[in-house]
Amino acid sequence: MKYLLSLLMMLSFFSCKSERLKPPIDYTFKDEDIPLQESWNSEVTFSDSGKIKAILFAGHIQVFPQRNETIINDGVKVDFYDEDQIKTTTLTSKRGRVDDLTSDLYAIDSVVVFSDSLTVYTELIKWKNDDRKIVSDKFVTIISPTEKIQGYGFESDQSLKNYVIYNITYVTRRDTI
Repeated sequence: MKYLLSLLMMLSFFSCKSERLKPPIDYTFKDEDIPLQESWNSEVTFSDSGKIKAILFAGHIQVFPQRNETIINDGVKVDFYDEDQIKTTTLTSKRGRVDDLTSDLYAIDSVVVFSDSLTVYTELIKWKNDDRKIVSDKFVTIISPTEKIQGYGFESDQSLKNYVIYNITYVTRRDTI
């Protein structure tokens, strides 16, 4: 009986040999789908020759160097500064994207750009780094102290002092609004 019990124990020990299971590997992910860097509640200062040009505030930043782009989610705010480092304009949107090759910023969804005398509303605006221009080919609404203008296509310097609307659909004086 003693031998039988030990034989049964040995058999059960060898029969309980566990095989290691390999977890399944998901091959659908690509390197470009995974950000190289991420940050939350960030503040990024852009300067040139020691002078502040802009400050970006973002809820969530993801850097994808394989795609040469940076994705900004959970709120975008950019304060632009002039040569004297005085804040001239603020841009806000729900999300955005930066082309890392050109450093152009695309503000997307509920975009508002405002200065002390002008406010622009649209769904997509591009800030071009090379000439510091703000452009959009989407529907825009511009409100100034004297008028409200709506149309398609917009271009301005980043301080919103010199602007053009290309296809005006509506104009009214502010005292009639």
